[in-house]
Amino acid sequence: MAKYESKTKAIPYPQSAVYAKLSDLSNLEALKTRLGEHNPELPEEMKNQVDEEQMNKARELVQNMEFTTDTMSIDIPPMGKLVIQIVEREPEKLVKLSSTQSPVPVTLWIQIVPTSETTCAMRVTLDAELNMFLKMAIGGKLKDGVDKFADMLAKIPY
Repeated sequence: MAKYESKTKAIPYPQSAVYAKLSDLSNLEALKTRLGEHNPELPEEMKNQVDEEQMNKARELVQNMEFTTDTMSIDIPPMGKLVIQIVEREPEKLVKLSSTQSPVPVTLWIQIVPTSETTCAMRVTLDAELNMFLKMAIGGKLKDGVDKFADMLAKIPY
């Protein structure tokens, strides 16, 4: 198993609001809709970080995303369909997801801790069953991906 942890991200919303949104994956449908728009308005802090080509790739990916309360699925060519399911919820503290359909078994933890009554901090941890070859080939990309995923989650309006 290979474990990758994001940096801790500050979120300017209460722990309860962040947990409520992230513990129901159907809430992420709004992100799909927003990315699917031709010219979505990006948050100011992201405008210099994302170019048009990256936005077009993201739009292509999200077109095939499907959400339910407990699952998120996406068709990723040439990999095929990836299905992630919530397997554990610890109210206001943790959402644990696991792949149910994936070429590589993965588990993802989203930990949320309060820092005040109106703010919290979050960290994302990814655990993947990678052989030594895959770990060397994609380990760095997975670490970057976990950090970028945490960044994205930290910027969602809760």
